[in-house]
Amino acid sequence: MNKLSNSVIGLLNFLTLLGSIPIIGGALWMARNSTTCEAFLQTPLLVLGFLVLLISLAGFVGACFNVTWALWLYLFAMLLLIATLLGFTLFGLVVASKGGGGGDGGEHRFGDYSVWLRNRVNNPQYWVTVKSCILGSNTCNQVSSWTPLNYLQKQITPIQAGCCKPPASCTENVQDPDCYRWNGVPNVLCYDCISCKAGVLETARRDWHKLTVLNIVMLIFLISVYSIGCCAFRNTKRAQTDYAHGENRMIKIQPTWDHKMRRWLEDRRELY
Repeated sequence: MNKLSNSVIGLLNFLTLLGSIPIIGGALWMARNSTTCEAFLQTPLLVLGFLVLLISLAGFVGACFNVTWALWLYLFAMLLLIATLLGFTLFGLVVASKGGGGGDGGEHRFGDYSVWLRNRVNNPQYWVTVKSCILGSNTCNQVSSWTPLNYLQKQITPIQAGCCKPPASCTENVQDPDCYRWNGVPNVLCYDCISCKAGVLETARRDWHKLTVLNIVMLIFLISVYSIGCCAFRNTKRAQTDYAHGENRMIKIQPTWDHKMRRWLEDRRELY
């Protein structure tokens, strides 16, 4: 029974090792795909995939082959990963907690989102990259032929609502600066509008929310694996210290037949 935890931790780490492969593949695909506008999610996903791969490999080797130093490294790295993931999850909860209230025409208000997200899209260099991404994805081409009835019947994304059509406030004769930024040219439209930035932030907020839910599930799983790993480490260390040359399975140090034979010989010596 004392080897059960080693077998369980080995199996779990083998499964997580296999699970890290699609994580890394997905991050690499996102990095190569020009239609992915949220580049800041690619790097954490790629780093997470490689960390899970290396940590799972160390845990698998340590548990299955009784390598104490590999299990010690595995537990230390797992503890750091849990702490990092916990901080990343708390950060995601803060980021995803603000915003989400849709206005007229599916538009969102820029000021409703967290300061960190707003500062990121207000960076001119970053926004140029986002605009190029939206143009390359042909997102606005899908709604260019829509009629007013289509806007009521079809589901419009936050980016389409904020970047591909004139702001809804312009129809109310409100002096909205976005009204002057709008242009019907396909490569201009409302890409420099505040409403477009709000649409990007809403898309990012939704993805951060999904990622945060996944992180919570992963945290629960990793903490459970870490607990089992501590048991495996204790078993491996005990096997190497108490049984350096292999576990002694002999029930008695001296068998009964040997003891009786020695007593018989001693009795014979006394008689003679």
